[in-house]
Amino acid sequence: MNESAKRARDIITGYSGRPLRIMEVCGTHTHEIFRLGLRKLLPPQINLISGPGCPVCVTAVGFIDEAIWLALEKGCIICTFGDLIRVPGTEMSLAGARAKGAEIRPVYSPLDAVALAKEHPEKQVVFLAVGFETTTPSACLAAKQAKDAGLANFSLLTANKTMPNAYQALVGSADAFLYPGHVNAITGNATCIRLCEEQGVSGVVAGFTASELLTALAVTIRLLEEGKPFFRNCYPRVVRDEGNPAALRMMEEVMEACDSEWRGLGMIPGSGMKLRAEYADFDARIKFDMPVITGKPNPACRCGDVLQGKIRPCDCKVFGKGCTPLHPVGACMVSDEGACAAYYQYS
Repeated sequence: MNESAKRARDIITGYSGRPLRIMEVCGTHTHEIFRLGLRKLLPPQINLISGPGCPVCVTAVGFIDEAIWLALEKGCIICTFGDLIRVPGTEMSLAGARAKGAEIRPVYSPLDAVALAKEHPEKQVVFLAVGFETTTPSACLAAKQAKDAGLANFSLLTANKTMPNAYQALVGSADAFLYPGHVNAITGNATCIRLCEEQGVSGVVAGFTASELLTALAVTIRLLEEGKPFFRNCYPRVVRDEGNPAALRMMEEVMEACDSEWRGLGMIPGSGMKLRAEYADFDARIKFDMPVITGKPNPACRCGDVLQGKIRPCDCKVFGKGCTPLHPVGACMVSDEGACAAYYQYS
């Protein structure tokens, strides 16, 4: 541990002030903080809350039902990131649909789905586009490549989300946010600065190494002690105020803002991304004339309360009993970035 990290550790362990609530918005932060044992350093006055920064976790039940409808009713090949396959829908997961004969393929990138569509022109291929600003540019690139190639058998089922309005919905949930470094690497810091200046929302952009997380936590604690709203970028080696202009241009060209449902947070206006009219041929909902599908979450699942920081995963009655990584009741137990999965693995 370098000297800077040691100083940060000492600030954290030596804190003896008022109770503080710090929300690590990012699911990767949640897991790294557990994996590195950083929670054990926190004095009892500091409550570290896991927020809605896991893209699989905040994806609504209805989206899973839509994907299953495309697979079973329309015979589409469904391409998806692996975590999404085991997320429960209303009646089954995508894994359950695969057991019924649906063709569900895990991929590493939406461009893999474009390649599959080129290889199998006789089959309709749908990529499940979920995630925040970090993964949305690659989904946009896939739509753009499919359009340029004139592919008639490729489309996206979108559930892409953006963080600014989610932060707005979470105001009051914590004294300060640990902002996700990889999101800010794309978006830049303008939203966080504006929230601080206009609404008094405090936060620090954090990296992912032990030293970076210790520094971000120490800075957050010190600045909260001062009692004034603040924003700091503690991940300057990656995050710039302007973000990634090329990625932002790609999203602006292919997608536009829309209202979006977040598991636990409900419908947040302007927090989603959908394909622009110029790319309507690649919108699976339009292409297949999809009916309105409204999912029903398992009433025993409290993922929504976990994602809002209202409870810890271990406060849920089915945590570790009826709900485990092998037999998940909710999405937070499925994803590698999910808070319930982190608590189950490390707590």
